Amino acid sequence: LKFTLIDEIEQIHSDLRKGFLSGKLKSMTYRKQQILNLAYLLKDNIERFQKAFEADLGRAALESDFLEINATITEVKGAYYGVEKWAKPEKPPLSINWTAMRPVTRKEPKGVVLIISPFNYPIWLSLAPFAGAIAAGNAAVIKPSELAPTISSLFAELFPKYLDPELFRVVNGAVPETTELLELQWDHILYTGSGRVAKVVATAAAKHLTPISLEVGKSPVIVDPKCDVKIAAKRILWGKMANAGQTCVAPDYILVPQEFQDPLVDALTEVYHSFYPSGPAESNSFARIITVNHAERIKRLLDSSKGTIVVGGPGECDASKKYIAPTIVKDVGADDSLMSEEIFGPVLPIVPVKDLDEAIKFANARDHPLALYVFSIENSTKKKVFDNTQSGACVANEVLIHVAAEGLPFGGTGPSGSGYYTGKYSFHMFTHL
Repeated sequence: LKFTLIDEIEQIHSDLRKGFLSGKLKSMTYRKQQILNLAYLLKDNIERFQKAFEADLGRAALESDFLEINATITEVKGAYYGVEKWAKPEKPPLSINWTAMRPVTRKEPKGVVLIISPFNYPIWLSLAPFAGAIAAGNAAVIKPSELAPTISSLFAELFPKYLDPELFRVVNGAVPETTELLELQWDHILYTGSGRVAKVVATAAAKHLTPISLEVGKSPVIVDPKCDVKIAAKRILWGKMANAGQTCVAPDYILVPQEFQDPLVDALTEVYHSFYPSGPAESNSFARIITVNHAERIKRLLDSSKGTIVVGGPGECDASKKYIAPTIVKDVGADDSLMSEEIFGPVLPIVPVKDLDEAIKFANARDHPLALYVFSIENSTKKKVFDNTQSGACVANEVLIHVAAEGLPFGGTGPSGSGYYTGKYSFHMFTHL
């Protein structure tokens, strides 16, 4: 991966400011053309992106298409077809005292924005909000993750071929380059990634009073004994193992009443063997951890766990090859190593609790999650969880797929983030009213 020269970053920022002030993006026609070009950037290069995902994440083409490429193309198309409606001025509902003044609410672009995206979904988490930034009329820099070098290199190559370089640029690099970016004054910053780095971004943005949107998370699953346990097991395990668990809204741990732990474990084990009949190490549909360091971190968490390994475990892992075996661990305590941080890998801890009330109390005693899932056939149980917890999203009897649901906002609350994006919400995030 060729890093952007640090000495060039301030000039890139200055050039984009000039590009924004030129007024090109005041034209709705020009905005739509750039959004259309972004769609072509993706569609013309699907095979190259598939190969890049395989190189960076060990992810199969089918999984990349389903989890990311198709969803991003849909998102870009939605911006293309929706932008004219989103951008229309609105007449506020005012009393008769003010109607003669004909006030309107205008949708103005914020200016020059910065999008810092992570390695785990490098297209979706950068280009989906980027489409909203274009729709809102902003110039933008995308800073993709250096941990996904093939994807990031592809961005750097394709952006100037498809998009106006006076308005849209890619900056590649690691900590020094990101630090230089954060020294500059942006009109909005979107960061998706870890809570630790989110605090660094927020501190840097505060120096310029720059508005920010942050997305981080650790997402629990509450399983009620009154659920379809086979469906619950299949959906939870799929959500956990997709992209080798490297998903910010992946089920991070399960809370289940003690008496239902074993039936749930039996169902999860059955699903595990159906997913990987020849073993996950030999499966061409099971991804790898992004780096050796990340794999070693997850293995250390497993080595220190006092829970009981059901399937997988540290003995089946090979961190040197970025392989962490799909692992289920039962009888995990609140103070276990697996509960100390977001796992971000294919390890599923099961925490037995007394009942639903204790599960809710357990979840509420921790940072508000980016997503919280509940599996139950009882409407009263689902309502109780919805009404008595706080999270970016609360989902019943499904995992993950709410993020790609057209028309729904994606975002966290409190320590799991601030702000929302996807669809019209991306447009609003980068818009000043």
